[in-house]
Amino acid sequence: MNINILTIFPEIFDILKSGVVTKPIKEKTLNIELLDIRQNSVNKHNHVDSKPYGGGEGMVMMAEPIVKTLKQINKKNLGRVIFMSPQGNKLNQKKIISLSKLKNMTIICGRYEGIDQRIIDKYVDEEISIGDFILSGGEYAAICLVDAISRYIPGTLGNKDSYLKDTFSDGLLKGDVFTKPEIFESMKVPDVLLSGNHKKIETWRSEISLMRTLMKRPDLLEEIKLTKKQKKLLEELASKAIL
Repeated sequence: MNINILTIFPEIFDILKSGVVTKPIKEKTLNIELLDIRQNSVNKHNHVDSKPYGGGEGMVMMAEPIVKTLKQINKKNLGRVIFMSPQGNKLNQKKIISLSKLKNMTIICGRYEGIDQRIIDKYVDEEISIGDFILSGGEYAAICLVDAISRYIPGTLGNKDSYLKDTFSDGLLKGDVFTKPEIFESMKVPDVLLSGNHKKIETWRSEISLMRTLMKRPDLLEEIKLTKKQKKLLEELASKAIL
């Protein structure tokens, strides 16, 4: 997979030199091209922003430097053009899985009060938001996007099935997890996890996953189609007064 990233702060992406994402980069199953928008500034001071027409607060990133940077990319490597924006569709696991199947993608990182609307109208295929809050720049949102996508690139994770059981992988929150020691500050690991009975363990994990989702994110249950087994589990949990 090839991801082009347009930014005025390419050094921010040094964080991608550590962690899980480094594996597909080293194995060349993921290529990240950083393109510095400032290199295509239209004036001698390397400015890429200007005051907004009509007045108002802050500065707006100009269209010309961004377009020049986009045109540096070979058309066959451009792929889907995404602008990280609080006005975009909210990112979720379903979208991550969809994007991970692309061969090429280009991410535009905005700054200041945003980018000239004409860029969005003509060159952007999709706006994506990582949540209802404001960051100082699209770079941080782009890092979240790249990291999440990289998990779905074959060979990235040690266990290829890991992402299949992540939170949101089936629309639900992941259940509780435990590791050594068996007893910590008088709190014991649930007996079922020590039983060696895989069927019981799987049932327990399904119950906990449903319980945590209902307790913490009940809205998610409205967005997925529960199986008969899951509906039955919810009924049983309610009857046991676990919820």
